[in-house]
Amino acid sequence: MTLPTNLSIINNVIACNTFQCSHNIHPEIKLNMFPFLLLILLSLSWRISASAQPAEEFLRCLSLRFHNSSSIAKLVYTYHNSSYSSVLKSSAQNFRFTTPSTPTPLAIVTPFHASHIQATVYCCRKHGLQVRTRSGGHDFEGLSYTTAYKVPFVVIDLVNLRSVQVNVEKATAWVESGATVGELYYEIARKTRTLAFPAGIGHTVGIGGQLSGGGYGVLF
Repeated sequence: MTLPTNLSIINNVIACNTFQCSHNIHPEIKLNMFPFLLLILLSLSWRISASAQPAEEFLRCLSLRFHNSSSIAKLVYTYHNSSYSSVLKSSAQNFRFTTPSTPTPLAIVTPFHASHIQATVYCCRKHGLQVRTRSGGHDFEGLSYTTAYKVPFVVIDLVNLRSVQVNVEKATAWVESGATVGELYYEIARKTRTLAFPAGIGHTVGIGGQLSGGGYGVLF
């Protein structure tokens, strides 16, 4: 019995359609295709497990570092949370960085205390994850919640750390990084008419970005 020529094999493959595929493919073709399909399935399963593993290890690390493990459900948002997308886009102003192809974080952490930030940074470093920080202000470049590189990352959103305490007698103010310049201006004006802070006219600028970047503006 002679083996089919390459031409007959090609003809059998071309003749295959949705309903007749199993009848027209030569047995030799079926045997050759099985390892190929198995390789694809193994590759896909490895990719899925590889992408899920860093997130699981990161969450496990946080549960050990947080003083109250139940806080994770209130502070951390992952793909499995229904609020993940809305939290991610909550402060996005440039919709070029909210498309389906835009890289998204493995998790979004919304700390209430400095210890939550410390734990997040520690766990990110331990598991090789980059950190993006949103300090409450506008971000037209998307640098605080996405990345131009195909690397896993976590967003620390300081939306809950935005208190402003003004001490008129000492002429000082204690401002958390999640507050904006406008919120600082408002709180100063609410407490006194003789004190001010020069930070420009961009009231949507985050205090975290303003001060860490050396921002110092004119006073109006």
